Amino acid sequence: MANPIYALILAGGSGERFWPLSRRARPKQLLRLVSKRALLEETVARLEGLVAAERILILTNAEQEAAVGKLLSAFPKENILAEPAKRDTAAAVALGAGWVAARDHAATMIVLPADHVISDRAAFQQSLGLAAQTAEETGELVTIGVKPTWACPGFGYIEQGEPVRLRSGAGKDAIHRVVRFREKPNVDLAESFLRSGNFRWNAGMFVWSVPTVLSEFNRHAPELADFISQLRAPGEFARALRERFSKLPRISFDYAIMEKADRVLVVEASFDWDDIGSWRAVANYFKNDEHGNSANGAVTALDSTNNIVFDQNGTTIALLGVHNLIVVRTADAVLICHRHQAERIKDLVGKLPPELQ
Repeated sequence: MANPIYALILAGGSGERFWPLSRRARPKQLLRLVSKRALLEETVARLEGLVAAERILILTNAEQEAAVGKLLSAFPKENILAEPAKRDTAAAVALGAGWVAARDHAATMIVLPADHVISDRAAFQQSLGLAAQTAEETGELVTIGVKPTWACPGFGYIEQGEPVRLRSGAGKDAIHRVVRFREKPNVDLAESFLRSGNFRWNAGMFVWSVPTVLSEFNRHAPELADFISQLRAPGEFARALRERFSKLPRISFDYAIMEKADRVLVVEASFDWDDIGSWRAVANYFKNDEHGNSANGAVTALDSTNNIVFDQNGTTIALLGVHNLIVVRTADAVLICHRHQAERIKDLVGKLPPELQ
């Protein structure tokens, strides 16, 4: 690869959907949900061999900065940054682009969420390597698309067009031009996307050269572009972050840049991918009994079906005559809800005492 690769890991977010295991200071990416490592630890480990640790920036927020530092005790401390205020992903990506550009104005940059489940590291690195090669050769914005396995209404979609060939011949049939991005559809529309065969899930992973993304910020988001140029000024990074970040617009990167850019390519993921957005999704990684009860530990069940159980401390949970429940137990709280109400857990969190949020 001609240019060095840098990575920005977006590790902010709130800890609502996985309450009571998650809290505002301990959101999803800091939890050990499907393995012995937290999702953020898995994300960093997945880059080993592709991106050196000193070229990885982890962006979090003030509430979670201490927990991230504790979790990644061996990671370069200066590469963990806390956003001074809550903004959306456009400001976060602008901050990451400024950080990378200040170090190497010709680098290739990867943007990754911190909280996805991907088990095939070799395939992940192969796809990211192809995306980096594509970004360098074409000078276009590149996104990763995941072939849908079902008509999920909870994901954004990418409509892909004609195939694109690299000079080397790499990535045959895996690279396509993006026709447009589609917001989260209703179930009927999602099913039509699936039937058409030319839609991919938007995994929120991006790759580009620094000059390309700076050009797109200049064209479509001049206020963010000005912030980036201030970050790049010698000795001005900390001051620009402190004084300017909280005044930036609250807008998603997809809306600010990706949906407006006219030169975008999608590389199809060759790896497994899961967003695990709720307890129902995490249950796919738990042990199942013959009655559809899923648990991370010991459960005794009688006349009980399709329940999801998570116990932080390994205590046996006993179920009797209950169906379709989610039961989550931590040291200081217990959640019991209907499994079809999982999306509403975030509404419940706001009604809890502040010390439990």
